[in-house]
Order: sequence, then structure tokens, then C-alpha cells
Amino acid sequence: MAASDVPMSPELEQVDGKIRDIFRALQNGFQKIDEIKDSNRQSKQLEELTGKMRECKRLIKEFDRVLKDEEKRNTSEVNKQLNDKKQFMIKELNYYVTLRKTYQSSLGNKRIELFDAGNGHVAEDNVQMASEMSNQQLIDSGMKQMDQTDQAIERSKMVVAQTVEVGAQTATTLTQQTDQMKRIGNELDSVHFSLKKASQMVKEIGRQVLSPCPFILV
Repeated sequence: MAASDVPMSPELEQVDGKIRDIFRALQNGFQKIDEIKDSNRQSKQLEELTGKMRECKRLIKEFDRVLKDEEKRNTSEVNKQLNDKKQFMIKELNYYVTLRKTYQSSLGNKRIELFDAGNGHVAEDNVQMASEMSNQQLIDSGMKQMDQTDQAIERSKMVVAQTVEVGAQTATTLTQQTDQMKRIGNELDSVHFSLKKASQMVKEIGRQVLSPCPFILV
């Protein structure tokens, strides 16, 4: 709903203009995240967008306050239109909040190094940990880590599904964010692949435990 569609006081128009500026900045900011390859820079960009969302929330509250102050001076139809406009602002902000959670989850999954033997430091830590645990404890620990990873993946999927649902309510923004959701889905598939590799390793540990040969963690 454009500003000219609803008659507003100069004070409301000023707040409305600031809110629309922030929504444009959020839209452009999330598009830039996909162009950034470094995860640290992505995190910094996400922090900046979070700050804009906080400011947007404050402005929406300010819009609501002014709206209530002017309510008696407006007609019932104008008040209805202004309240509808406020609700649309809230929905759009909630969309970006959900999108931010999705990116946070995605960035967290990128840092998961599950049984990563390619990293020398991680491998050494795993060997040291294994030497202090019994065979059964080692297997239980591996199964627990897999369960936790699986739960994190399911939570990420739920966030993606919620994001798509909210995005359907703001069709103009959804079109520009569809490619971002697809890339996030691909990253979740990658985590699934890592989980399968972890499962195979735990099974191999189990076979070594049952075999007469001494248990060795590589």
C-alpha cells in the first residue's frame, strides 16, 4: 500500500517514509548476502540488517502511537486503512525476521565440522577424546552428535517452510527471495550428506568394537 493511498498527517507520513526506506534497505541487504562468499563478512552483514530490523520495530511502534493519538480526528474508514497498513508493515517485518533466522541457521551449519579427518587439529582432538572414553561411550557419543545434528536440520527445514509461507503473504518480496531459499535448501542437503558420512563412521566404529582387533580411531 503506497503512502498516497491513505490520507495521513505529516507526522505519520514521516514515520511511514522511514519505515519504507528500511524495508528497501533490508531487501537490498539480504540480496547482497548471497554475493558475499566469506562467512565472517556474511555474519557482519547480518548483524547490520538486524540493527535495521530493531529500528524498524521501533518505528512501527511509533506509527501505532501516532495513529492512536489521531484516531479521534480521522473517519472510521481512514482508521481502518491505517490499521491495515500497520498490519502489513508488521507482516513484512516478520518476514525479514524469519529470513534472518534462516540465514543464521545456514551460517551455523557451514561451521559444523562433523568427524572431519581432513582437519589435523580436529582429528587430534578426536583421538585424544577417544583415548579417554570406553568403546561404548564413544559409540554413544557419536550417536548423540548425530541426533543433535538431525534435530538442527529439522529446525532449519521448519524455518525455511515458515519463511516460504510468510513470503506468500508478501508476493512482491517473495519473487526476489525465491533464489535465496533454493540456495539455503541446497546447503541443508549438504548437511544431510555430512550426516550420512557420520553415520557410516559410527557403524565402522561399532564393527571395530565387535572385532577381536584392538580399537583404533583414525
